Amino acid sequence: MHDFRYVRDRLYCERVAVASLVKRFGTPLYVYSQHTIEDHFEKLDRSLAPLDHLICYAVKANSNAAVLRTLARAGSGFDVVSEGELRRVLASGGDPGLCIFAGVGKTEREIEFALSQGIYAFNVESEPELVRINRVAARRNTVAPVAVRVNPNVDARTHAKITTGTYANKFGIAFEQVEKVYARASRLKNLRLRGLQMHIGSQLTSVKPFELAVEKVAPLVSQLAARYGFEFFSLGGGLGIVYQEALQSGSRQWWQSARARGILTPTRYAARLVPILRALNLRILIEPGRFIVGNAGILVTRVEYVKRTGRKNFVIVDAAMNDLIRPAFYDSYHEIVPLARNGHRAALPSDVVGPICESGDFFAKDRPLPKVEEGQCLALLSAGAYGSVMASNYNTRGLTAEVLVHGNKAALVRERQPLEDIWKGESLPAWLE
Repeated sequence: MHDFRYVRDRLYCERVAVASLVKRFGTPLYVYSQHTIEDHFEKLDRSLAPLDHLICYAVKANSNAAVLRTLARAGSGFDVVSEGELRRVLASGGDPGLCIFAGVGKTEREIEFALSQGIYAFNVESEPELVRINRVAARRNTVAPVAVRVNPNVDARTHAKITTGTYANKFGIAFEQVEKVYARASRLKNLRLRGLQMHIGSQLTSVKPFELAVEKVAPLVSQLAARYGFEFFSLGGGLGIVYQEALQSGSRQWWQSARARGILTPTRYAARLVPILRALNLRILIEPGRFIVGNAGILVTRVEYVKRTGRKNFVIVDAAMNDLIRPAFYDSYHEIVPLARNGHRAALPSDVVGPICESGDFFAKDRPLPKVEEGQCLALLSAGAYGSVMASNYNTRGLTAEVLVHGNKAALVRERQPLEDIWKGESLPAWLE
């Protein structure tokens, strides 16, 4: 599952004590395990081996250059949603010919840049977008590879803010309209209909929604592929991770336990989907993000104060919602553990909160935690996805540092942002000088 574990009651990332990283780099601090990233990519890759396939890592999950370089070296493609993400991939050594460009609001500039780099395909979300891509491609005297994103109207039953596969969402084109859309798109001379894509939501921990969606869409894919000469069918992303009980005795034991408990694993995912997909005789793309990096990262934070009121025990830490917004935004659960474990301390229901002036600035409420004191450090687990990438400078707080661990080595892969850099691009108008 991941490479964070206790060794003699001290939390380690691979073979590096997390406390030693705090001593070198301070807190708050994101710590990533390179081996975990590689292991999760390889497990997915092996599970899809019976198919001609391409894994396009969703850059939005974690776009740190070291993470992208790790995946590029493993042979990953990339799912990008902006010019900035595509430029990050290029700067990190990624192959633009293995990049899918998604998103509902692509600008002409972004389309033009993506075409200039020779991306694999655009995942198109609307008919106006097809027209725009065709226009930009004609202006460049080229042909743009596209795949329409079909909305299969399958409810993944995930969090309302991360479901994407129903008609109530802004994404994709309704299943019933797709054939007509492809017919009209086939008449646009500067488009190449390269495939079809779907994506039903994020953090899915059961294979059933994937199975329902693929079974519904596969006949349509087969029909359109025969008509237009498709190369690929993309299932999108959405593979979930375990946030609760995230710290186990070891990676091998966790995978064995997951299989026994019915938790979604690459093996279970492939066992149900490969038989359906093999019959299509197409290249199969998937676009995972969270599954690859979610459990590969932690956020380390220092206890600044312990505040006891008549009814509450508040553990006030130096990390905040601007560093990790998921609990405030999604009511998400992150397991919280001390860097130094003391099995004799009784658990005390606590609210773990940050210093930002918002009641929503919390990481846990009424969570049973060992009694902690000022100066101790805690680790928020499963923080490798949608952590640093969603950070902000709210309350004029600098972005936190990030570290990548590889075996017994560790490197700073993002410097802590100096406070002065936050307002560096601001200026005063002449009448205020």
